[in-house]
Formats: sequence, C-alpha cells, structure tokens
Amino acid sequence: MKFPYGLSDFDTLRREGYWYLDRTDRIPAVEAAGRQLIFLRPRRFGKSLLLSMLEHYYDLNQADHFETLFGPLAIGQNPTPLHNQFFVLRWDFSLVASHGETDTIEDSLHRHLNECLTKFVADYQAYWTRAIRIHPEDALTSFQSVLGAVNATPHKLYLLIDEYDKFANEVLTAPRSDSRERYQTLLQGEGLMKTVFKHIKAAAGGLGLDRVFIVGVSPVVLSDMTSGYNVGENLFLLPQFNDLCGFSESEVAAVLNQLKSVGGDWSAEQALATMRTFYNGYRFSEEASESLYNPTLSLYFFNALATQGHYPRQMLDENLAMDRNKLAYIAQLPQGEDLLIEALSGDDRVLVSELMQRFGVADVLAAVKDQPFMASLLYFFGILTLAGQGQLAKLILRIPNLVARGLYVERLRERWLPATDVRTLSTAAAEQLYLHADLTPLCELIEQGYFAVLANRDYRWTNELLVKFAFLTLLFDDRLYMAVSELETKRGYADLALIVRPDMRRFQALDLLLEFKYLSLRELGLTGEQVRSEAREALTQHPTVAAKLDEAEAQARDYGAALIKRHGLSDLRAFAVVALGVERLVWRVVGELATDNHTT
Repeated sequence: MKFPYGLSDFDTLRREGYWYLDRTDRIPAVEAAGRQLIFLRPRRFGKSLLLSMLEHYYDLNQADHFETLFGPLAIGQNPTPLHNQFFVLRWDFSLVASHGETDTIEDSLHRHLNECLTKFVADYQAYWTRAIRIHPEDALTSFQSVLGAVNATPHKLYLLIDEYDKFANEVLTAPRSDSRERYQTLLQGEGLMKTVFKHIKAAAGGLGLDRVFIVGVSPVVLSDMTSGYNVGENLFLLPQFNDLCGFSESEVAAVLNQLKSVGGDWSAEQALATMRTFYNGYRFSEEASESLYNPTLSLYFFNALATQGHYPRQMLDENLAMDRNKLAYIAQLPQGEDLLIEALSGDDRVLVSELMQRFGVADVLAAVKDQPFMASLLYFFGILTLAGQGQLAKLILRIPNLVARGLYVERLRERWLPATDVRTLSTAAAEQLYLHADLTPLCELIEQGYFAVLANRDYRWTNELLVKFAFLTLLFDDRLYMAVSELETKRGYADLALIVRPDMRRFQALDLLLEFKYLSLRELGLTGEQVRSEAREALTQHPTVAAKLDEAEAQARDYGAALIKRHGLSDLRAFAVVALGVERLVWRVVGELATDNHTT
C-alpha cells in the first residue's frame, strides 16, 4: 500500500496508485448545499486534497480523464450533470507573503493572483474568443478581464480558494507591535483583502462566476470583511459534512488490518488504541455521532508502518505541527492562558452556549472568560473539539487527543519554565521516575523552583490543579508515553496516568499513575516557615496530611485497577501525592494494585 502522506494532488494520487479514502460520494450534497460555499477545518486536515479532487471533477480540461480519475470511485458510478463543465480557477493564499509592511503584502497578493490568472488563461487558451489582459500591478483588473472572456463562452467559472485566511492570520499573530494595525489595513475599510472578496461577490452576480468553494481554518477573516463577502454558505458545522475531511475509526481499523496482513512486529489492535489516543477525537458538528481521526497524521502513521514496519518514533511529525504562533497568540490574549488551563484540566470546564460562527479580531481581543469567543477560536484551530452537551444544553469543548494536549503542555512549559537549566534538571528528575519509580528528585525540583513560578501567577486555582499542572508539564513525553491527564475510568478520572506506548515496551520505562491532593496552610494550621522547616517524613504523620494521603491512595488503587485491566499492565507504579500549600510535597508509594473491584 502506498500512502499519500504529504501529497495533495488528486491526479498524482490516482494515476500512481496511492491509497485514497473515497469521499466523492459527497459531491451531490456539496452541489446541493449552495453555489458559494465555505468549509473550515484545522490545519493539516486534508482540505487541499479535497479542493484538488473538486478541481479535477469539474475541470473542462479533465473530461477525457474522467474514467481514469473517477471511474472506480463512488461518483464515477453515478456522476452529476455538472462534472467537467467548468473553467476552474484556483487561488492558494498560503503562497502570499505575510512579512513586511502592508504595501509589500499587498504586492505579494497581486502577484499571486496574477500568476494564477496567467496560468488559467494559458490552460484554457482554446476557448477564448475575446482578448484577455493581465495587468502587471492590479490583479483585480486582470480578474475582470478574465471574467469578460469567460462570459463570452458557453461555460462558467468555478473558483476554488485554498487557505483563504492563512496570510491574514499570520499577519495578525506575528510578533510585531503593529500586527493588529497591519491586519486591519488589509481586511477593513477599503483594504485589499476585503476588496478581493467584493469582486468575487460581484462576479457571482451574473458576471461569469457560477460557483465558489473556500477552505480555511477560522471565520475571523470572513467576519472582519463584513459586507465584503456575506453571501457564503457555511458547511463546517453541518452533520452531513462532519467527515468530509477526516477518517472514522472503522476506516482506520480497516487500513491497520490490511497492513497487518503483510506482516510486522506490531498488533493491529494496539496500533488502533495508540492512534485513538493520539489522533482521534475531532467532532465538527453538534449532531455528529462519531469523532474523527486527523487524516494527515493518520497517513503519517500508516506510512511508517508500511515503509518501516513499526510506529513512527514521534507521534507528531514536526512538519505537521499546528502553527505554534497561534497558540502563543491565544495564550497572551486577555484570559487566553486561563482558558488553556481550564481546557487542560480535563474535567469539562469549557462550556459555551453556542459556537461563534462570525466574530472578528476586535471581539477576540476584547473577549472575557465567560464569553464564547476564545473557546470558539480554539475549536476552529483544532485545539478544542465538540464533546456533547452539559448543563442547560451548553456545548462541552474538550482537547481532542494527546497530540493537541502536547501542544498545550509545550506552550505552558515555555511560559512557566523559560530557563534552560531548569528544563535540563527536570529531564533528569523525570528519568529517575521513569526508570526507577523515584519521585524525590522531581518533587524537590518542584518545591525549589516551580511552585514559586506558579504561585506568583494571577490564577484562582490554588488546589490540586496546581500540583497536577506542575507534574504534567514536567513529565509529558509522548516519545515514550501516552501521558493522559484526567484519563477516564469506570470509577472516575485518574489525575495523571503515564502509560508506556506499546511500541516502546521493549525499553525500561515504567507505567505510572499519580493521584494528587492539596491542603492549604490554613487547613494544616501551620505557617509556610513551619512547613518548609519540617522533615518530610514528619509531615506525612500529621493527621490532616495522612488523611489526604489515604484519600489519594484509595483513589489511586481504584483507578489503577481499571488501568491495569484496560491496558493489560503487569507493573503499574502508583503514587499518592499531596501538596502542602505551595511549599512542600509529600507522597506515598501505593502498594500492590488489584485488577478486580476489590483493592488489596
């Protein structure tokens, strides 16, 4: 099996025998949905391949190749009347430079549009009966000339726009003090980006443009253009298009079973469980019944199995990581970092009455914690996803999977532990726990450095969340572990479970479970100085501390039993950890864990 990892050209994929998950059966629904369509999905979710498929289906020049490209596919058995009936023009805004001053960016946009129009004119040269002029400095004038030539033929134009918001979002999130002003110059008033979409809107009013399909990440840019383009039909929340991009679990399982039939030292069942943890969890419609796997990362995993015979060493290919500038941008907005923490806590704290579909940058910058703006933006970036409904029919938003969770942890770790020497010490301390179940170095590091950093931040969560985040940011290592905070079991939620990846069990890393509790100094009846000066063993004998340790240990036993059964573990090491204010940590090693409903 040849997997089209990193390949988004439909023609190459079909002609060279790459594996393709057929989504052409959705073409009739796309046609019925409207003539100017907007489809949003997170980065690296297969949008470009979708556009390429549509391009080849509707292109006049591809009529002679229809059987080769589409014959065996669903749409090839029952094509719509519109197949191969259009001139197809494709713009890719990811190719527009986002650096420099506004004039430089506008020049880059004009050049890109003109280059696409020049190629378009050459590709359909045989159809033109009117002269077309490409204006070297004004692409919109060029576009009008092309439309005039199109209108003189029996055929209409289908416009495809890939990554419509890419360069505008990069302008907005760039680390420059004038980023917002440059963005607004491009998008608002008579800005060029807004003017481009005004021309598209006008062209669809009888000037030769019949259909438009736009893909991107978020609706922020569209919202900021307001009347510039307010005619698009949004597909991104409709249940019938939930899996237009993305793989279902049954589809992933079928590929793994087919790959396994070729051989290899891995289990299809374990591979599916690993992919589910790292890549699954996306739901783009409130009415969708099934979550989806990220398609690009799934292909990355399949390709490693097919070509190397084992899992990829890193579950997230760095070339495919979401733009970290966006996450950094969100974190520095008012209440942005708080929202990341709420999401990472893992117990369904992020609730919104509804997803915002039209909101601009001014709304985002002014958003406060109890408004849905920030959570909706995280949803569109693929960092949160729909996970059902909570109280009063509010939508629950969760981090979809371990890949996305890793990005949260990385962002917070960079903000909280900028010093390289601290990170080096934390790596050594974490390895003592991984190899020897020795918690002492890590706890000492947290006491001496990390607690002071977290305690000084303006948060309202001085409880077990604080200690959990300290451990999570220091222990997250998806190269070795499936590190899951609030891993659900039948008995509740384990605070932090570090389960060794199936492909890494040949090494010496231990499976670990940590259950956290918190006691304030007031509850202890001690001062910070008393807690710091007391021996750790003596602190564990304090009645209040001992009771908390007992409580944490009981939960660890229950959760541990469920984890042992779920993952087939033979040597799970569990710890009960109690934070005493932001001064000290005490812990207890939990003894033998049972695998049934009774603890030992």
